[in-house]
Amino acid sequence: MTSAAVPLSKRLRWRIEYGAARAVFALFGALPVDGASALGSRLLSAIGPRLRAHKVARRNLEKIFPHKSADEIDQILRRMWDNLGRTFGELPHLAEISRPGSGRTEVIGLERLKQARDDGIGGIFFSAHFANWEIVPWTAQQNVGLTSHPFFRSPNNPLMEGLYRRLREGCGGEPLPKGRQGAKRSIILLKQGEHLAMLVDQKMNDGIEADFMGHPAMTAPALATFALKFSLPVIPIHAIRQGGAHFKIITEAPLPLPNSGNRDQDIATLMAAVNQTIARWVEEAPEQWLWVHRRWK
Repeated sequence: MTSAAVPLSKRLRWRIEYGAARAVFALFGALPVDGASALGSRLLSAIGPRLRAHKVARRNLEKIFPHKSADEIDQILRRMWDNLGRTFGELPHLAEISRPGSGRTEVIGLERLKQARDDGIGGIFFSAHFANWEIVPWTAQQNVGLTSHPFFRSPNNPLMEGLYRRLREGCGGEPLPKGRQGAKRSIILLKQGEHLAMLVDQKMNDGIEADFMGHPAMTAPALATFALKFSLPVIPIHAIRQGGAHFKIITEAPLPLPNSGNRDQDIATLMAAVNQTIARWVEEAPEQWLWVHRRWK
């Protein structure tokens, strides 16, 4: 759809949203790291519980943790908004936070990152909307020079895409739009020995059904499709917030690739293993996951 075909009221709303986002981004960027992180926490801790997404998060938590009391659920929700607000506040400071020697990131599994960088075959890193997930590719780039190419969903407001690309400047990698265009480009990159970066914890209506935390969840199969087609390592990596703007970045051993001779079955098996890995992270620190997404039916 061309801009001329978009109603004027929508174009105005886009511009207002974009202007507000730029102003907030500039405000966070003008503050020191700890100040930006703390301000983000205060803002979203005040606003978040008033949003419709808060009810979605509560329903999700009650579904997955039926044994937890109302007070325990409330505590997770409070800490979730704190983490999410800090994540937003930290976005202009990703390079500084992930810089070696900053004292803000402890990298676990550094040798695995180096091996992925040097093995010459490429691979797929997967993570989740956990802690500050944007820290992860910056840490890999700044610590060992490993570049990854992230997938992203085109925003409803097309003006916002520029902010996302600005966020990635300096980290390297080519942002890949979800869909056919991004899939075609990713195949070219994989054949060149490059690495993809995927956040695979959100619902995909036309995906495959796989268990996630004890309940069926529609899951995007692209990761498994690429990995099995090209025999690529599938590497789990995620951040854990250690308090304020301090993190552990943990790179785990690649998941085993199933080889039953039945491609559909192998895709389902691999995506089940991916979901199990993310579920383990969530169970260990539920307040650091993005519960506001409608992950289950």
